Amino acid sequence: MKNKQLFVIIGAAVIGGLVAVFAYSALIDKKEKHLIEQVKQPVSMVNLTAGLDSSTDFTYAAEKTINAVVNVKTQSTVQYRNPIYEFFYGDRYQGDEEPVMGIGSGVIITADGYIVTNNHVIENSEKVSVTLNDKREFEAKLVGTDHSTDLALLKIDTDGLPFITFGNSDALKVGEWVLAVGNPFNISSTVTAGIVSAKGRSMAIIEDNYRIESFIQTDASVNRGNSGGALVNLRGEMIGINTAIVSPTGGNVGISFAIPSSIVQKVVKDLIEFGTVQRAIMGVQIADITAELAKEKGLDQLEGVYVEEVNDNSAAKAAGIESGDVITQINGIVVKSPSELQEMVGRYRPGDKISVQLKRKDKTKQIDVTLRNLQGDTGVVKAGTFETILGAKLVNLNDQELKKLGIKNGVKVTELQDGKLKAEGVKPGFVITQVNNQPVNSVADLEKIFKSVKGGVYIEGVYQNGAREYYAFGL
Repeated sequence: MKNKQLFVIIGAAVIGGLVAVFAYSALIDKKEKHLIEQVKQPVSMVNLTAGLDSSTDFTYAAEKTINAVVNVKTQSTVQYRNPIYEFFYGDRYQGDEEPVMGIGSGVIITADGYIVTNNHVIENSEKVSVTLNDKREFEAKLVGTDHSTDLALLKIDTDGLPFITFGNSDALKVGEWVLAVGNPFNISSTVTAGIVSAKGRSMAIIEDNYRIESFIQTDASVNRGNSGGALVNLRGEMIGINTAIVSPTGGNVGISFAIPSSIVQKVVKDLIEFGTVQRAIMGVQIADITAELAKEKGLDQLEGVYVEEVNDNSAAKAAGIESGDVITQINGIVVKSPSELQEMVGRYRPGDKISVQLKRKDKTKQIDVTLRNLQGDTGVVKAGTFETILGAKLVNLNDQELKKLGIKNGVKVTELQDGKLKAEGVKPGFVITQVNNQPVNSVADLEKIFKSVKGGVYIEGVYQNGAREYYAFGL
């Protein structure tokens, strides 16, 4: 009897356990199915996939662009000095001349042979040659250069060339894949990949008072010889010209910079049409708004670009922009730094009108500004003008600058390129006060004087330290 009861109890326990197990399994199975159904919902996975409009297949962009990037070789002559010979022979010894070769890259932008590269690739070169990806070699003609953006335009005499079309660098996003196409270390037809690390970078690497630096920063591998090559998106469109790297060793460390296509297109168009760049300026001294500046000036936001000073006879002054204003937009596009503002203005020519949104104290204002050239007017500057002959950029002086130098009139040389002044030893900062005994009150005065000069030119002036100098040359 006791055994029978024991079996009944054990049987009941077993049956109860089995029921509990099956019930728990059913519950867990139902719960797992619910979780799986949640994971399989189309919201997360489908939307994530649909949101991607690019891939990591670089073959299309590489095939489309590699034949349109060329190898640029330059030749120049350098004079080496021997101090021992100079000691014995003095000025009679001129030094030994030796040829120097340079390398870089360039991008074909038209089927008839226009090629864009960096100015520093071809600067001071006596001969420039271009080797295509199919190994054909051409001597290149220099169409024009722009020191302010470090760009140059070449032309070769042929047709039917593969070329790269311009893309929209404004639409480029941080994190987007890009390819760098060029000839690092003179190794032709090299493609590397990376992402856009940042936009609107200014590194102060272009030595020019009117430099326009709003670089695209990438981590694509770029080395010596890549300068002047193409930065392209995955559609094979050129969105930049590779220009510089930041490296303690001179080799790639994952930080490279490219000039955005928005600037390249404008410079190329000007060089083809005019032979020189039509530089439009507002005529303001600007600063980045830091926390310290905002506190000092009583600004309630760290947005926009601060106007420190408005130049006399400038577009900004004529339009009513004042010192202390904060520029926030140009033609409806937000500007957050001086480099972005310079890039935006650099897209236009003298005479173009732009809409400037700014904050003055607590009020927002919209002001139309008609841009001017470096001479303070809206005229077109042509190649072969007196400024290009002199190889100088010139600006008018305001009353404060004249008083500081102790002079009544003058025009300041802000930059020098190859030309008469540089050849005679003139340095940037020199103020021209007289030409052939005629006083120079403005750049316009200087232009009139040079139009009437035939033969010799005698220039008088003063440097910023007060030293007076005199230069003479023939035209």
